[in-house]
Amino acid sequence: MAKDTFLNRKTTLNVKGRLVDLSVPAVMGILNLTSDSFYSKSRTGTVDQALIRSAEIIEGGGMFIDIGAYSSRPGAADVSAAEETEKIVTAVEAISKDFPDALLSIDTFRAGVARAAVEAGAHIINDISAGEMDETMFETVANLNVPYLMMHMRGTPQTMQQQTRYQDMMPEIVSYFSQKLSVLKKLGLKDIILDPGFGFAKTLDQNYELLRQLHDLDIFELPVLAGLSRKSMIYKFLGGGPEDALNGTTALNTIALMKGTNILRVHDVRAAAECIALFRKTQQKNS
Repeated sequence: MAKDTFLNRKTTLNVKGRLVDLSVPAVMGILNLTSDSFYSKSRTGTVDQALIRSAEIIEGGGMFIDIGAYSSRPGAADVSAAEETEKIVTAVEAISKDFPDALLSIDTFRAGVARAAVEAGAHIINDISAGEMDETMFETVANLNVPYLMMHMRGTPQTMQQQTRYQDMMPEIVSYFSQKLSVLKKLGLKDIILDPGFGFAKTLDQNYELLRQLHDLDIFELPVLAGLSRKSMIYKFLGGGPEDALNGTTALNTIALMKGTNILRVHDVRAAAECIALFRKTQQKNS
């Protein structure tokens, strides 16, 4: 039954009139404009560095560039809306100029930042709070008519790790998305991507339970994104830190692909693109 549901899954996005096909899994490369990101090598402090990083993502095989200026790591410091907007708009304008075909996703939970970014040339809004941290986000994204990537989380980046108690986690996540989708569809939003939120209000064991049950999201027949890259669920289990977690990331990305994931959000774009290529090769039948 799950397989039949997956085959019915929506795999195209309308990105400002451009149809993007996700029937072949795609890579979303992370571009951090904050000095507070949990993985130090992902940080870019200047426009020139952002352009270099954008080139790396594109040349490595990334389809999307996910631009963020507010760290969502546990206990991260707050960033003002003005500072977040300035950093993102400046980066979007520069990247759009140098890489006009690049698909730019904006990692923000603030509707005002989302609007400014799209007006500057961005294409997708990636909201870790699914509208919980800004009650005007759903209406804003619907008015902007851009694809919306929404994630499951409880609380805020500052409080989420104190909110990991579930009676039955996966059914609660499914219910969460069901309620959100009901509102979004009434607003007329058609292009929606689901992110189950690995590492967000979930313990180490809960993250692995989530990965095992990822197929439960097939019920929505929507594209699914997995953000597993260098997260603590890897290095807290294997040892070391984020800098040691590439091999573990590749292993978990492979499992996510086997569970039907459409987008891998990663720091290491080329490694993820190779993972997808090898996964697809295993799915091909000999002619």
